[in-house]
Amino acid sequence: MKRDLQNSRPNDLQEGGDTAPSQVRRGKDHKFRLSVSGGTVQDVTSEALPHPAAPHPEAPQPPSRVVEFTTPRAKLIEEADGAIRQDLTDYPRALAAYEQLRADPEALACWDMANYITMRKLGYNDHGRVHAFITGAASLAITELLLDAGVKPDLMDSGIGDADDVFLTVILGTMLHDIGNQIHRVGHEAHGVTLALPIIDRIMGPLYPDPFKRMKVRSFILGAINCHDLNPPPLTLEGGITAVADGSDITKGRGRKAFALGSVDIHSISALAVDEVVIERGRNAPVLIDVTMNNSGGIFQVEEVLAPKVIRTPMRRYVELRASTRPQGEEQILSRVRLDGDHFVMDLEDGQRVAVEVQDTQKKVTEAIAENLGIGSDSR
Repeated sequence: MKRDLQNSRPNDLQEGGDTAPSQVRRGKDHKFRLSVSGGTVQDVTSEALPHPAAPHPEAPQPPSRVVEFTTPRAKLIEEADGAIRQDLTDYPRALAAYEQLRADPEALACWDMANYITMRKLGYNDHGRVHAFITGAASLAITELLLDAGVKPDLMDSGIGDADDVFLTVILGTMLHDIGNQIHRVGHEAHGVTLALPIIDRIMGPLYPDPFKRMKVRSFILGAINCHDLNPPPLTLEGGITAVADGSDITKGRGRKAFALGSVDIHSISALAVDEVVIERGRNAPVLIDVTMNNSGGIFQVEEVLAPKVIRTPMRRYVELRASTRPQGEEQILSRVRLDGDHFVMDLEDGQRVAVEVQDTQKKVTEAIAENLGIGSDSR
């Protein structure tokens, strides 16, 4: 999937972008790949892995499939959609739930408004439809790798459900995890639970005629939404899968739009330094998440965003995390920064110039204390 850097991951409230071909490759090397190189999104790929117990590992692989799309946003969503469908082929209940979710008008509106608040009002990275589909595909890749390794998620370990129920829980919980942002970033996890309830009930009703089981499975979905940002940390493996999948969406394709909208901080800068995230079978654990950076500044994304969601969830035992810079060397993101009044003026590697207000944390704390005490904050 190739896109112009300026238009990378555009606002979910509008379509647009250049036309470029894209490939969905099927092979045996990787389960899921989100790749951005040289400022363009190259591919979101879900690839079939041979099962560890397969009797004929040398059996011929299915032929590759090529899919073309017309807009950057459409390419990302449609390729992720293809990956999700492939992973759910053997799980009819989960596939039916996903089909209903992706076309649900409430869910679509929730994704769009969550993105409007986070990107337009707060200057954050993408939290809308594209993020929902990419993390959904990543979550299923993680789930499949865990099941292949004989790991039983809590739904199965408790005897409440089977693998189909697990996949349904993971896809609904992951794709709806950020919709609470449409109300506010603060408390968005709890807001998300409230907003997701009618959507989940509408989808699950026909699929679970037994209300006793339906309520039990639903509790796992709501738990994944409530705990995806580690506030509080998830207690179930399903919740951990959602959290880790959320943390894996850290490439420059996600950060570029916030950067273009004027959010120039360590979050957007470091996101521009991540080229690729690959989720595959690990050697020492069921899941390996391999991050390739074009600049060592990307380690902030790994350390502050992804790693905590591995360490502080039940996924800790099952994930290897690896980050490295690309072989061809580091890419320059900023060429110069200078202070002009109360703004930093930054010269970017592509010739652009961006001005951003200095974030004086100490000053803000002082002003907040002074305001609460009803006194002035000017230094005397």
